[in-house]
Amino acid sequence: ILGQDLETFLEEQMEESTKDVTATFKATRILNGHSIERMPEGQLDFRISHRFGRINEGAYEFFGLDQANIHLSLEYGILDWLMVGLGRGTFEKTVDGFIKFSPLRQRTGPDSFPVSVSWMSGMYINGLRWTDPELDNQFVHRLEYAHQLLVARKFGPRFSLQISPSYLHRNLVLTSGDPNDIFALGGGSRIKISKRITINAEYFYPFTPDPSTLSSPINNPLSLGVDIETGGHVFQLIFTNSVAMRENGFLGQTTGKWLDGDIHFGFNISRVFQLKKQ
Repeated sequence: ILGQDLETFLEEQMEESTKDVTATFKATRILNGHSIERMPEGQLDFRISHRFGRINEGAYEFFGLDQANIHLSLEYGILDWLMVGLGRGTFEKTVDGFIKFSPLRQRTGPDSFPVSVSWMSGMYINGLRWTDPELDNQFVHRLEYAHQLLVARKFGPRFSLQISPSYLHRNLVLTSGDPNDIFALGGGSRIKISKRITINAEYFYPFTPDPSTLSSPINNPLSLGVDIETGGHVFQLIFTNSVAMRENGFLGQTTGKWLDGDIHFGFNISRVFQLKKQ
């Protein structure tokens, strides 16, 4: 009897020592793209995102600050492993929605697991007026879809790394030389330099056909930034060659090049509201 009691006690201690790894990233976005993080159950994230014009446009455009693209979104944690979001942006007057769930979490202890895994599926609706009303314009032609597998690992308290295999489908493209389907491999990281500040980097490599067949170039989006956490806010200051802030834009319509100075300064502001008592 004593032996059975001791075994039960040891099993309980082992179960208690298994812990989920938290705060792999400070927000649900690394910079432009999603991170493996999602909103906890009952929390609403109101996000404001800005991307200004290109820095190389010079003093006349105040180095891009005279121009601005904005995106507003509401993102809610239905369960601790499931969140949804809805947004509207000025880039192509896009209305977008997504769902993200996290089936696996990195854990330490006896029942450890090496990585955190999330899946994101999004839909995007182009709200621009049709430029040629004589064409057979249909609502489905406005739709685009993206899917991402997000796999991340937190290496100690200061460094996190994520890979993001991505797929984008566009129902309508400008010419027959433009691909309806784009596959891309993304990666992101963060380095924690203080309790409330991290340095982030993000890069995507789209696998596109011969550039000579495209109606406009599709360049690789590269973003560098800083996260600053202040209470219920997370501020992300960003430099990127993509003006778009959603997957359909930065995966399929990044035309700027860092080496040419086609760099956009921007920011994300995340404000979290607790709507459900814990």
